[in-house]
Amino acid sequence: MLRYLLPLGLFVGLVILFIYGLRHDPAYVPSPLIDKPAPEFSLPSLRRPETRLELADLKGKVSLINVWASWCAACVTEHPLLVEAAAQHALNLYGLNYKDARAAALQWLDQLGDPYLESGFDRRGKTGLDYGVYGVPETFVLDKNGIVRYKHIGPVDQAQLDTIILPLVRQLETAP
Repeated sequence: MLRYLLPLGLFVGLVILFIYGLRHDPAYVPSPLIDKPAPEFSLPSLRRPETRLELADLKGKVSLINVWASWCAACVTEHPLLVEAAAQHALNLYGLNYKDARAAALQWLDQLGDPYLESGFDRRGKTGLDYGVYGVPETFVLDKNGIVRYKHIGPVDQAQLDTIILPLVRQLETAP
């Protein structure tokens, strides 16, 4: 009898794990940065290499950091939405150009539009690694004190913008 109960118990356990796994979003990867200070950075500006973009430039206002690259197909998908959202909602949207060639990135922005107040040029990807970037695009929401309040992996779509990001930005803007 025990000979049959052990395989049955293992089977039931695997079924429970399988059902548990199906109930969770496989795209969701928790970030250890949530509710912690954003990593400090100082990057050359993509458009003006003689100037630098630093985390201190983002503090004092709710900001979004969008990690992107000209070689990223998913970035092309989300880009029109970012251009429109930055214009319509006056977002403090900053770019983090990740592991890219400066000329290709500038050409990409010139062709598709530049929604960013400024883009930092992260040629080697060190700042992206500090932020725990798995791949591009990724978007971070920082509060006025530079605390990471949200991280989105993958291209942002209209539903995520309307139901998660914009409401969070509004909430953080009214917070003391």
